Amino acid sequence: MDLKRLKTASQRRSAVGKMTGVGIEELALPLVDDERKIHCENLIGAVSLPLGIAGPITIKSQQHFVPLATTEGALVASVNRGCKAVNESGGIKVFMRNSGASRGPVFETDGLEQSFFLEDWLDSNYDLIKKTAETTSAHLKLSKFEIKIVGQYVYIRFSFNTDEAMGMNMVTIATQKIVDLIEEKTGVKCLSLAGNYDVDKKPSWLNFISGRGRQMWAEIIISQSVTEKILKTSTDRLFSVWLGKNLMGSGISGSLGFNGHFANIVAAFFAATGQDLAHTVEGSLGVTTARLNRDGSLYFSVYLPDIMMGTVGGGTNLKTQKLVQKITGVDNADDLARVMTGAVLAGELSLLASLAEGSLAKAHKKLGR
Repeated sequence: MDLKRLKTASQRRSAVGKMTGVGIEELALPLVDDERKIHCENLIGAVSLPLGIAGPITIKSQQHFVPLATTEGALVASVNRGCKAVNESGGIKVFMRNSGASRGPVFETDGLEQSFFLEDWLDSNYDLIKKTAETTSAHLKLSKFEIKIVGQYVYIRFSFNTDEAMGMNMVTIATQKIVDLIEEKTGVKCLSLAGNYDVDKKPSWLNFISGRGRQMWAEIIISQSVTEKILKTSTDRLFSVWLGKNLMGSGISGSLGFNGHFANIVAAFFAATGQDLAHTVEGSLGVTTARLNRDGSLYFSVYLPDIMMGTVGGGTNLKTQKLVQKITGVDNADDLARVMTGAVLAGELSLLASLAEGSLAKAHKKLGR
């Protein structure tokens, strides 16, 4: 679908609506929800973000459009080019593991003896803790907890499966119920319901290593001919830029993101589909990998260890964001995460190709001003 030939947003909305079978005319309105259903205090209206569309992108033989809400010129065009390269290469494979949404309270004890007493009690009462937590919601399951003792402080990281919700409200309520139980049974007092061992809305090596929310992987093999035809560079040049930028550059700078610009696509997709934008910082974590094959093709993969998103609750229930979710052609949180991960790979591929080609500044001069 060539949307560039259509001159107005109205025409493009109509075209996308026909292609997807989704009535999206309400996207033109600034605020279409009942105020009582909007989770915002002192509501005075709504701000508007430009909404573009990239794709479709082929993921395991299925095609999906990629909605991106952004004010950055060239971003949608770049992801769109990456989608074309993906499609010409037969599509991508996406894999997922649910690590669970976490909440990490901190308890303060008299000292190490009581700290280790609390650890022993927790380990001995897992079933009771799990049962207590799961009384708070039929859509929540406690999957595990981890304990870290530092002197008089005991940190506990509870991880939950939250079904279709991103789940932080659910896990906060459930963790409060657990805290009440612990205080009642042990006499140890909770210092803070959130002790930063979660780690929520912050970059951290713990989330990078252990995962949080959903861990996502995607991969593709792209030929020399597709690289030259669509990305306007060569596989060996693209590989060299990946090595010097994403691996070495990230290493010497101490970056937690060994990638080009995961956050660009994550932020735009989150805004479009009603996710909590503060979790973009977690989505910026991750690694892009590449390998030159003997036949001249390029193996290309992305790994995102910390994707917090859902399809129910919060901003995902807003009418326009719900419509945008439908544009992707999926109806559950796992598949929505897969579409976003595919878009991240496409955007990463296109950016590195632009750097390899030397066209980044030219593209931003043309589209970003």
